[in-house]
Amino acid sequence: MGRYFIKRVALALLTLFFIMTLTFVLMHAIPGDPFDAQNIQRAEIREAMYAKYGLDKPVFEQYVKYMTDFVRGDFGISYQKTDTSVNEIIATGAPYSMTIGICASVLIVVIGVTAGVVAALRHNRIADRTLMILATIGATIPSFVIASGFLYIFSSKLGWVPSFGVGTWKHYIGPVISVSVFSIAFISRLARTSVLEEMGKDYIRTARAKGTPEALVITRHALRNAMIPVVTYVGQMVAGIVTGSFVVEKVFGMPGIGYLFTESILNRDYTAIMGITVFFSVLLIISILIVDMLYVLIDPRIKYD
Repeated sequence: MGRYFIKRVALALLTLFFIMTLTFVLMHAIPGDPFDAQNIQRAEIREAMYAKYGLDKPVFEQYVKYMTDFVRGDFGISYQKTDTSVNEIIATGAPYSMTIGICASVLIVVIGVTAGVVAALRHNRIADRTLMILATIGATIPSFVIASGFLYIFSSKLGWVPSFGVGTWKHYIGPVISVSVFSIAFISRLARTSVLEEMGKDYIRTARAKGTPEALVITRHALRNAMIPVVTYVGQMVAGIVTGSFVVEKVFGMPGIGYLFTESILNRDYTAIMGITVFFSVLLIISILIVDMLYVLIDPRIKYD
């Protein structure tokens, strides 16, 4: 277990190294100038800006500084926001995105798994068909359409929730629902398929033949083994949702990481783009590592050599 964990951490660090390198190369390969948005006409002012941010140095020297600063936890200074570090930008948006992400993740897992299990246990019955029709609809509607519809019905027409901002808990209802619908639909279908597959295996028949109560057959045997594909998806999903849904945060005016990332792209704020990309990559890699560790707890047959 310890050796496997060390190997996975080493692989995660190597993956992060390649992601950071690729992000750096792509940012420097993009045509144009990061200060074009500021409409700087005088050459001496542009040169001073280049010197301030170290862009007048050789590319390799910039790359080395970029990597060493990251090791110290420093993502650099924003090109567009005066004297504001990328760390501060991430720290500003992270609480909003994490609140949405955590609430949405709990909602997705609870509703998605429950719906999938109920559909599997009521296979080819009204409950199964109804839930799968709803899941299909939920999987085909884009999140920005759900967000727009939510604003129109519950904010504009009914006035039950605020339209924009982050003042109260009611402001989070719309974003949480909007980012949850697709994943709820996906997990419900995934859980249904996995449970149906497990329920048809020999060890389930053996458990029933021994007189094991049906509730234990489902929870202790079928459901536990059926959750492996679900856990795999949830690990990646949580990282994505926690770091923010770009479109949904934009629709609701929520100043989360997704909104700030979109803003940094529009403003050609390269340091912010690289910093937020690496931040997302770190969360995704950590979530995948946690999922790998959870496999052995869910299924004891899985061994780490």
